[in-house]
Amino acid sequence: MTYTDVTLEEGPPANQGPTPVRRPVRGIRVVRRIRRNPLAVAGFVVLALAVLGALLAPLLAPYSPDETHFELALSPPGTAGYLLGTDDLGRDLLSRILFGLRSSLQAGVLAVLVALVAGVPLGLAAGYSHWLDALISRLTDLVLAFPFLILAVGLAAVRGPSLGNAAVAIGIAQIPGVVRIVRSETLRLKALDFVAAAVVSSASDAWVLLRHILPNATSAIIVQATVAIPGAILGEAVLSFLGLGIRPPQPSLGTMLSDAQQYATRAPWTAVIPGVAIMVVALAFNLFGDGLRDALDPKSSRR
Repeated sequence: MTYTDVTLEEGPPANQGPTPVRRPVRGIRVVRRIRRNPLAVAGFVVLALAVLGALLAPLLAPYSPDETHFELALSPPGTAGYLLGTDDLGRDLLSRILFGLRSSLQAGVLAVLVALVAGVPLGLAAGYSHWLDALISRLTDLVLAFPFLILAVGLAAVRGPSLGNAAVAIGIAQIPGVVRIVRSETLRLKALDFVAAAVVSSASDAWVLLRHILPNATSAIIVQATVAIPGAILGEAVLSFLGLGIRPPQPSLGTMLSDAQQYATRAPWTAVIPGVAIMVVALAFNLFGDGLRDALDPKSSRR
């Protein structure tokens, strides 16, 4: 009997499953989604330019923000050597805008940090504990009913007007918004299976909050911070306009508006230029915050 040689094709090992599909890292997916949103990209570009201009203000500013040229007071934009013109004391508006952006961004970031440091723990406690929820919710309503201008006036009366006091007043006013966002995220996450499994496995409350709930609520917190910064910048401008924020001669977009109000008809550019700067930076934060919220949304379509 003759046997015929048969060539057998080698297949995959028996214990080897299907080839796993590699999915992009979450951070890469977020970047891709933001890149598909032109408004978010435009907001990011404007914010990057504003931050770079504020950080490099000593190098980019053609003059010192306090350098006066009385003979060129209220020069219009386009004057030789003064791209955006000068104010009533002959100070270069471009230089003051660059240094004013630094003060406004510092106030916005500090205020949001104050709100996050106080609001995130309170929101976690309110969403996780039933008996703390009622107490924290009433405190939140009390802060909402307390105008932050009164708090700013009190801080200015006790410690004097300054960037730090303005940031603290604005940050306290933003705590209720952070508490509500974190509380709602905590309530949503607490009802999910992985949190219930951690509770059933006798994990402590602190472990559940710090290990399971807080990391999964980070996206909402980041979006809230991005959206809150323009509100803080506007709040700093209002306080500086009223003399409760940054002290002159330190430049601030709010103090520039305050100084320009008496020259609004004679030299409108002294008020329009800092006002447009505030509007553009606040709009850029809002556009980027909306795009970041959509990119971090787990329900958004995967592409």
